[in-house]
Amino acid sequence: MWKLWLIFDPRRVLVAMATFLFALALLIHFILLSTDRFNWIEGPRARPAPRADVISAPTITVAGTTITIAGV
Repeated sequence: MWKLWLIFDPRRVLVAMATFLFALALLIHFILLSTDRFNWIEGPRARPAPRADVISAPTITVAGTTITIAGV
């Protein structure tokens, strides 16, 4: 193993590793910031409230009889 450091300069290897790990950490943090769950700066986005009104089926009145149209 010690002969490996005769081929590679230890200072360059350590600088390259530190640079790579810093870039990887930035990438991971930016990916997390783009998600809704792990965005610690803006917090979770507000979700729209569920609608309370109910839409009824259309009806037609023919000769005094009310007909509900299903499947529309």
